[in-house]
Amino acid sequence: MANIKSAKKRILVTERANARNKAIRSKVKTCIKNVETAVENKDKEAANAALHTATVEIEKACTKGIYHKNNAARKVSRLAKAVNSLA
Repeated sequence: MANIKSAKKRILVTERANARNKAIRSKVKTCIKNVETAVENKDKEAANAALHTATVEIEKACTKGIYHKNNAARKVSRLAKAVNSLA
């Protein structure tokens, strides 16, 4: 455990940020899973709706610095490609 006051504060701030980042990452993974499930079931309408939700969540995570912009773009691209394969 840290002895310096500023170090103690940094530990608390880091824990809070880690919890926030973990929650956002988890939400993104859930959205991605929803899209993949809809694609597996060949449900085009549900897949499109899930894709929109997932895209919004991924972009939010990207702007908050959880994901690098190329990583976010790659995730969105793969999901869109999967949904478009239903057509």
